[in-house]
Amino acid sequence: MVIKESERVKPSHFVLVHGLCHGAWNWFKLVPLLKSEGHRVSAIDLAASGVRTAESLSEVHTFRDYSQPLLDLLASLPEEEKVILVGHSLGGLNLALAMEAFPEKISTAVFVTAFMPDCSSPPSSVLKQYFTMTPPDTLLDTLFTTPEKHKTVVLFGPNCLSLRFYHNCSPEDLSLGLLMLRPGSLFLEDLSASPNLSEEKYGSVPRVYIVCKEDKGIPEEFQQWMIKNNPPEMVMEIQGADHMPMLCKPNHLSLSLLKVANTYLGTVHTHAH
Repeated sequence: MVIKESERVKPSHFVLVHGLCHGAWNWFKLVPLLKSEGHRVSAIDLAASGVRTAESLSEVHTFRDYSQPLLDLLASLPEEEKVILVGHSLGGLNLALAMEAFPEKISTAVFVTAFMPDCSSPPSSVLKQYFTMTPPDTLLDTLFTTPEKHKTVVLFGPNCLSLRFYHNCSPEDLSLGLLMLRPGSLFLEDLSASPNLSEEKYGSVPRVYIVCKEDKGIPEEFQQWMIKNNPPEMVMEIQGADHMPMLCKPNHLSLSLLKVANTYLGTVHTHAH
């Protein structure tokens, strides 16, 4: 059911989930845009990510460990509150884990040029499909190392950032990204051993996919493959957006998310700020 603006009763609560090697900082332009419309916004740092997290990646052993800050936030919500989850890039898999764990806490999940798994194969399969469909030089000078037996560490290189992810962003945004990156992991081995997501939980949460038309990191062709593979309820597009729409097209992304909020009205407690 579409809720008209005149019928809006309560603001929504957006929970923003960053991608690999990034942090809550990458939403800095989007947060005030959503707040100015009266919404609550929680931009979280996943484990060993961003600037507020002291722990090292070596202390994070599983994808669930990596996702724990998101799971903790959802567990702490008042019983009747629902949020709009927004995941970017690898953050789509954090969304999927959260949807499986707390489907009743999520009014909708928004995948922003993000990995969106299905229920017919392990969550890792969408990552493996990406590496199958995407040319091997896509990530350019990105470093892949294996300091631990079951965990590959990833650090995006400066050429990857400037030519594949931030190519429509300002020089300042690129500079910020280069300064703020931290090593991350795809947790591919752990995700490969994880059970399939369920239709009853993950599959019960409405999904929205936002296609970034000029993304060279997760190319549109692969975004469309994920949409066809597991169709969401709504697909939106941002023209001229590279892999970082929250930096290069923050107003367009904000408008898209406001449309989602008007379509899937979450409930939020205004006293819970």
